[in-house]
Amino acid sequence: LCILVSFSLGFCTNLLLSQTPEHILAQTNNKTEMLCELKKEHAGVYWYRWSQERQNFEFLIFSNSFGKAMYGANISQDKFSVHGASSRTSYSLHISHLHASDNGTYYCSISQSSQLLLGSGTRLADVLPLPPKTTQAPLSKKPMRCVTKSKAAGKKG
Repeated sequence: LCILVSFSLGFCTNLLLSQTPEHILAQTNNKTEMLCELKKEHAGVYWYRWSQERQNFEFLIFSNSFGKAMYGANISQDKFSVHGASSRTSYSLHISHLHASDNGTYYCSISQSSQLLLGSGTRLADVLPLPPKTTQAPLSKKPMRCVTKSKAAGKKG
């Protein structure tokens, strides 16, 4: 299955990459991560996001096997980071400070023979707002009388 993007670069899903999990449900301001595992060593991994709402495919970050990263236009280094294993076959994308605008399907990708091979995708959907803060009723200021067990046991009647 290949998806042709408007700027004529071919993207293909491929069995050389696997992504987990398939779906993430998260909460605003939390963080999440997704894993990309390669069947063989590779020098680095690209990460892209498909936004159904905006109908665009956005380059997020490329991370090489030495941990050096190159970010896409307007992509925050505080928000996105990639951690790679020394084996060069496992890379995880970490996303922090989640917001509804982060919803989309995230794809890891490698470049091979002038094509970008895509993983199966991880759908980050329904970044939920934080629950409303609850308020507690103030504690009663009425004095309370407490009796410890030792005193209670010594009293008769």
